[in-house]
Amino acid sequence: MWFKNIKAYQITQPMSLNDDDIQRVLTENAFRPCGNQETATMGFSSPFAQTGQGSMMFHNVGQRYWITIKKQEKLLPSSVVNDELAQKVAQIEQETGAPVGKKAQQDIKQEIIHKLLPQAFTKNSFIHGFISLPENLVIIDASADGKAEGYLALIRKALGSLPVVPLARSSLQSELTHWLTDGTPEGISLLEEAEFKSTDELESVIRCKNQPLDSDEIKMHLDAGKLVQKVGFEYQDTLTAVIAEDGSFKRLKFTDRIKEETDDIPKDQVAARLDAEFALMSAELAQFVSYMRDKLNLQAD
Repeated sequence: MWFKNIKAYQITQPMSLNDDDIQRVLTENAFRPCGNQETATMGFSSPFAQTGQGSMMFHNVGQRYWITIKKQEKLLPSSVVNDELAQKVAQIEQETGAPVGKKAQQDIKQEIIHKLLPQAFTKNSFIHGFISLPENLVIIDASADGKAEGYLALIRKALGSLPVVPLARSSLQSELTHWLTDGTPEGISLLEEAEFKSTDELESVIRCKNQPLDSDEIKMHLDAGKLVQKVGFEYQDTLTAVIAEDGSFKRLKFTDRIKEETDDIPKDQVAARLDAEFALMSAELAQFVSYMRDKLNLQAD
């Protein structure tokens, strides 16, 4: 259980959680499979469902609540629907000798979808995240805003309230650019990867990889007024990631030093391993995001 991307949110009001209440509301909003005519469903699932020990709908370690959402989607390729539609339209036009109008084609298309949906394959996916009360953070394993917002919306619906704001509510271009021009905060080391964007109307973008960020070539782009959009870094020999100007973290990788701390747990003890990995990962991520919040001056008002 190692997150690969982070969308982080700050809790803006005092918040407490009761284990019995959480179990009840998550169970009331538990995942259920798609019905015959549903294209997608989404609900809560036990983080330990894969172990066969999924009676609890959340996992709490040190007031860090791991909550998992399961989503099921029907796979109905548009090419299949359009092929059937074309055949049906051609048949009608041949029989009537008159063209089929757009409104009639839309009605036929809906009939085809209605017929094919019960036969469609399904795709299951999961969104993992945790609420960390000690640090007043919500941290989600997601790279896209839509995925993270869907996670928050479902938790807000279940709990009745979830007062959060994004970790960064304005662009971090200037702050990240200062990392290259003035130096990084203690504990942050830059890697050889970055993306720059000009501030003129052209908004030209320069991407570099395997390129020292203190080189003359990079300095030339900075002198020309380009600002950092993304930059790769390492944090305290704990993890590497790419931070974007919107405050998200992508391509997150924990170092071997961290992952090796759970090596003594046999791989066949899946539940015990998941518990240990979450305890370790959530503590490290909560500390890391809190550190970035302070260093980038991102305290919620």
